[in-house]
Amino acid sequence: MSDTLRMEDFDVFPTSGFLPNKFPLVRLPQDYYKPWEELVNNLPSLILTKRIRRLVDQMPELETGLLEDDAQYRRAYQVLTFLAHAYIWGVSEPTDKLPKQIANPLLKVSEYLRLPPLATYSGLCLWNFKEILPSETCDNEGKFDLDNLTTINTFTGSIDESWFYLVSVYFEYKGSFAIKLGMEVLKNIEQDNIELLVSNLQKLAECIDNLGSVLMKMEEMCDPHVFYFRIRPYLAGWKGMADVGLDKNGIYYGDESTPRSYAGGSNAQSSLIQFLDILLNVKHFSTGERPAPHEQQNLNKPTENSFMNEMKLYMPGKHQDFLAKLEKISNVRDYVLKNQVENPDLILSYDACLAMLKAFRDKHIQIVTRYVVLQAKKSSKLGSSSTLRSGLAKSKKKGVEEKGTGGTSLLPFLKQCRDETGDPAAGNWGKRILSDGVMRLKYSRPNAVNED
Repeated sequence: MSDTLRMEDFDVFPTSGFLPNKFPLVRLPQDYYKPWEELVNNLPSLILTKRIRRLVDQMPELETGLLEDDAQYRRAYQVLTFLAHAYIWGVSEPTDKLPKQIANPLLKVSEYLRLPPLATYSGLCLWNFKEILPSETCDNEGKFDLDNLTTINTFTGSIDESWFYLVSVYFEYKGSFAIKLGMEVLKNIEQDNIELLVSNLQKLAECIDNLGSVLMKMEEMCDPHVFYFRIRPYLAGWKGMADVGLDKNGIYYGDESTPRSYAGGSNAQSSLIQFLDILLNVKHFSTGERPAPHEQQNLNKPTENSFMNEMKLYMPGKHQDFLAKLEKISNVRDYVLKNQVENPDLILSYDACLAMLKAFRDKHIQIVTRYVVLQAKKSSKLGSSSTLRSGLAKSKKKGVEEKGTGGTSLLPFLKQCRDETGDPAAGNWGKRILSDGVMRLKYSRPNAVNED
């Protein structure tokens, strides 16, 4: 089964996961694209001096025909989306018109990559990192050193913004181990090797636990106030932004007569977490529509979560294809239930993965609360009408639910995703643990969960 899903065919790699297996281009090699590169590499200064729109308007419209390979298309996408967001949000008053100098090549590049034509997780994180000292980043074992990475481009030029993106880069790198183990799990099931399956599920649980630790690194060098008031506004898309002056249906690309509406960059656009959800058979429902436990007897029944499905469209095309293929072949929970009586350790190891994934989502809620929810309360007290000071490029109204850059009501959505993570638990003991709290699972039966 798993041999029909070759990771490399989908630009997913054992050593880097959903990151490219080579460092991204830091600059397009063709002199023809120098006008793009000069603007994006001076973006913080051009935004600060409010010259970005004037210089973009003076820029020639360049064709994409000289781009030679995927790496160059990715760099072009990154450059153009940074310029697009700077043009829309980089001045006190946003505009709902993206000039053809950016719009036309961006539409072509996005179509090639099967991505929407605005800044996504891919352009902000997956393809936006480089080495500081090339000799130190990778040792002979291919280890990845977060302290030796920096971003290629930012909007603000701040360490906080770079760190915000780089933690996600490191998160994806650490996630490559989970992806590799997930593929091994499918192989173990195909070969009916329960002993090895139990071992790999236990290792997978540890990997997921480590992802939570990586996430908490955000607090080391990214200040919540700086993130919310200086960085987050540039991540906003053009969906539901009528209250700040954009067309209610989005923005106009070049000479198009119909506006386009897209959600902004969001960590929900990471393929890694959706990979784990699909592998472990975690189902997500629309916010407020999660079935009661007695209604979840058949979790394999197709369900619809419009936001989660929409976010897949904000992933690179090959990554979308990978997840779609995985969804068709993943049978981990079914196999665990089928063999649970004779193999109680199998249930424990599977439920441990769910517990660690739920604990990860708890940590994510902590981060979101500190970096967005609490800062939004400060925003309402400031009473500023400035786009850049209000966070998410929109003024907050009293009683309005804080929304993510992807457009969701933040805490209700995240809390339901967390709670749904425990629903597929295979054993009664695991279900109680996932309901009561992950710490009991980690410490009440250590030999069953963490044995070598």
